[in-house]
Amino acid sequence: MNSASAPPENYCIALQPICDGKMRHVADELLYRSSASASFAQIDDQLTATARACSAAFYETGIDKLVGQRKIFFNAPREWLLKPELLPPNPEQVVVEVLESVSGEPEIVAALAKIRALGYDVALDDFQLTEQTRPLLNVASIIKVDLFEPVRARDIALYQEHGLRLLAEKVEDLDTFRRYRDLGFEFFQGYFYAKPEVREATSRNRGSNQGAQIRIMAELQEPEPDYAKLEPLIAQDPQLTFLLLKYTNSAMFRRLNEVTTIHQALNTLGLERVKTIVMTVMLANNGPSSLLSLPQALTRAAMCEQLAARMTQINPRTAFMAGLMSMMDLLMGGTLVEIVAQLPLGEDVKRAILFREQRLGKLLNLVEAFENAQMHDRAPDLVAQLNQVWLTSRAWATQVLEGVNEAL
Repeated sequence: MNSASAPPENYCIALQPICDGKMRHVADELLYRSSASASFAQIDDQLTATARACSAAFYETGIDKLVGQRKIFFNAPREWLLKPELLPPNPEQVVVEVLESVSGEPEIVAALAKIRALGYDVALDDFQLTEQTRPLLNVASIIKVDLFEPVRARDIALYQEHGLRLLAEKVEDLDTFRRYRDLGFEFFQGYFYAKPEVREATSRNRGSNQGAQIRIMAELQEPEPDYAKLEPLIAQDPQLTFLLLKYTNSAMFRRLNEVTTIHQALNTLGLERVKTIVMTVMLANNGPSSLLSLPQALTRAAMCEQLAARMTQINPRTAFMAGLMSMMDLLMGGTLVEIVAQLPLGEDVKRAILFREQRLGKLLNLVEAFENAQMHDRAPDLVAQLNQVWLTSRAWATQVLEGVNEAL
């Protein structure tokens, strides 16, 4: 990922279509790209590349928007195979590709058997049959055969005897496609059908608070994790908050009502899925959040929550989220309009953040006016109240951030 022209946080993904014997688009291979202008993968660390690709595809975008109902193949390095908790969601759609560097040692075979039991398909990428790789045939469902390498008829016959589905990759022309289709191959991938398509929309500035993520992971490891501790920790990381809300509102959950708070997201996802998302984002190594903006953002969010708790018309959790989201442009980069448009917030909340409409919008205006010392025309009692709320909110934000720094 050492590209001089594009910082790591601007990485994105590409998809290469896979077709069947009737040339129908039935699947895609997920590919990592260091930038939207990169025509091929620049990978120094396979683990990081996989984590970034999965983060962009499964958690930021959602595969329902990315590939619909088609299958999606992704390259899983050895470390991922041994940690099923790192696997992305949607096992019925996901094909785990075992890299050609992985051999059929007992712990790998056992891990792949567990992955199959979880509902994932397993494909052996660029597979070459040797005594070391032969055990993998017992736990795979798909063999990807590289046509740039010698293809032996006896190997193909053996794969078919095992009931494995065959995918021909690097198919360059229609004659080759027809020849291998007649040999019993079911899937085809190559420039004869389509080149990888870079999804530029997945290239954007990303920012993560790794310290908060470490604390989140530590809390998730507790026998009985405390949601009351998790919520403020997650709130410190704008990227993680963004991903949780987008993912929880994806089509896979088929919710009737939108999830608009961290509390709702935790209840919907469950601890294991939250753990998976946090681990993926941590591995993606998206970089630190702005240490200058975070204290202010957390203080603003806490002030909105405290003030809303004293009112009957505004939900305190919604107020906290609105306060945090109102600074997302500083925390994540990009314009507030672009960021809010992607978030699963109610129209009234969006308009409160963008146009400061209705009671929630007026609350945001009041807190921002206090931050900017524009209170000369306000009642002394209100100013005193806001001072007290600011002090307790700032103390909370400072305590939370100090706890994170101690973990680093």
